[in-house]
Amino acid sequence: MVQSLDQLVAAAAVTEGVRAADVAPGDSVVVHTRNSVYVLRVNALGTFDVEGGWFAREQGSCSRVRVLGCTWGGSALLTGMIAAPGMFLEFDNRVRTTRIREVRHLRPAAAATVH
Repeated sequence: MVQSLDQLVAAAAVTEGVRAADVAPGDSVVVHTRNSVYVLRVNALGTFDVEGGWFAREQGSCSRVRVLGCTWGGSALLTGMIAAPGMFLEFDNRVRTTRIREVRHLRPAAAATVH
């Protein structure tokens, strides 16, 4: 199904997920995709230490990367979104996850938020 840019903009406004503005250094975002689980630990300056999924298989350890945003599977990138169910997460090293099933935002000493 092809969507117009106007339809994507409207969908982006109501998409539930974890946005870049929602996180602070020390927070973690746990992303369950169709094939993997990723743990993103928020650093200062917009970077994340990421474990799991492709990073565990290909690099065997934690990697520091930036999140470019999320897509619905095409080339339109929602840059303010870190992770949202139904979308694909894209990192700055050209890794794109499989479709996201669940996102959990964890703050130190606070309750988790499930999306």
